[in-house]
Amino acid sequence: MNTIEQQLWDYIDGNLDEIQIKNIEEKIESNAAVKLQYEELLNLNFAFSEMELDEPSMSFTRNVMENVALEPAPVSLKTRVDTRIIFSIGAFFVISILGLLGYILYNSTFTMPNFGKYFTADFNLDKYITPTAMYVFIGLDIIIGLIFMDYVLRRKLNHKD
Repeated sequence: MNTIEQQLWDYIDGNLDEIQIKNIEEKIESNAAVKLQYEELLNLNFAFSEMELDEPSMSFTRNVMENVALEPAPVSLKTRVDTRIIFSIGAFFVISILGLLGYILYNSTFTMPNFGKYFTADFNLDKYITPTAMYVFIGLDIIIGLIFMDYVLRRKLNHKD
């Protein structure tokens, strides 16, 4: 669709402002081809306005919904993964890791430094195990135990229902 045809349709529909209306009217008066095209578009617009719109029957929606209800409901696909495939992939990776670890151990040399000269183990446990540390440890154990008991009791209660 060219611009003059679009402008003529906008003129017929009344979608133009005053300046554009004056410009289109001048084009229609001065150019015979534009005037002919304008008259054809007016006739076409009149033919469209005279056409009667088809409406669906009153029971159209009900009929469509009944046909939809008769269709079988789609079944969700439930695929089952073969566990042998999962285990074989896992076995491949475990064997690969063990092979790499064996290769590294085979090609490496182990030399242990003499730690006896530089390392002295003098642990003073009384410095680390204080009454406060024991109370914190026992308190955390009690809290963890209570959480575990709550979990077990809730699980038993849910299985009874």
